[in-house]
Amino acid sequence: MSNPFNRPSFGSALFYKEPFAALDFLETAFGFDRTMVITDADGNLGHAEMSFGNGYVMIGAEWADYVASPASTGGRNTQSIHVHLDSGVDEHCARAVAAGAVVVRPLEDQFYGDRTYSVRDPEGHVWSFAQSMRYVSREEAEQASGLKIEGWI
Repeated sequence: MSNPFNRPSFGSALFYKEPFAALDFLETAFGFDRTMVITDADGNLGHAEMSFGNGYVMIGAEWADYVASPASTGGRNTQSIHVHLDSGVDEHCARAVAAGAVVVRPLEDQFYGDRTYSVRDPEGHVWSFAQSMRYVSREEAEQASGLKIEGWI
């Protein structure tokens, strides 16, 4: 069967107490695009999908007892979303902060060649963003980090 929405092999789902506010924030702060928004007869969000590059994330409300926003769990996260940018990570960080994202890990060059930063959105979900700045070999990364690395391409 064909893939009518042209989705990648996997995505992630995040749950918010205020999912419509989350959709607005993710557009403004991170540059995500709404690709699907489904509402019920009372105007409640049933399901939403947002894209960035060739990735996507599903956004929903707290609809069952096994899903929750970090805002409902004392700010704890059991996952974070990582987004790889082709360019403009410094500008992306400035845009996110201007929109209200809270930096949890500042913009910084990493030993593996990426420039990264991490922020919390208004309900406490942690997002990281990176741009590859230079190619680093496995040997260089091991030497710079002191780590043993397997599977480096």
